[in-house]
Amino acid sequence: MSIETRLADLGVTLPDAPAPAANYVPFVQIGDIVYVSGQISNGPDGLVTGKLGADMDIETGAAAARLCAISLLAQVKAACGGDIDRLVRVVKLTGFVNSTADFTNQPQVINGASDFLVEALGDAGRHSRSAVSAASLPLGVAVEIEGIFQIK
Repeated sequence: MSIETRLADLGVTLPDAPAPAANYVPFVQIGDIVYVSGQISNGPDGLVTGKLGADMDIETGAAAARLCAISLLAQVKAACGGDIDRLVRVVKLTGFVNSTADFTNQPQVINGASDFLVEALGDAGRHSRSAVSAASLPLGVAVEIEGIFQIK
């Protein structure tokens, strides 16, 4: 089953890859590895802003992380010339959670991205990962995630 079909079964249509917001490129490909710049929590209703531990709960943060994962896949699709089925596997994610100093559940927030990628890609979605706190993130978003992917 193609990745696009799996995503459609999950009710997900990949958006156009978001354009960079500053002086950087959205991805860099070296051989069969694609490094995707940080994708912020942005969905059809706009930016998902807030601070975990203050005005946002873990479930809402995990939903924001899922949006980041969808944007990551959109960037991979762009890197693959529009053919997301060239994706071999997710190698690594680094997740940044806009959170208070005493919030310690960053991994549960980033699980929103990890769980989605495994659901959408099966074993190819399993990856290594870091989940860290950030005092603030660009535009006040709740989550930002960067990724490393292998393509064919």
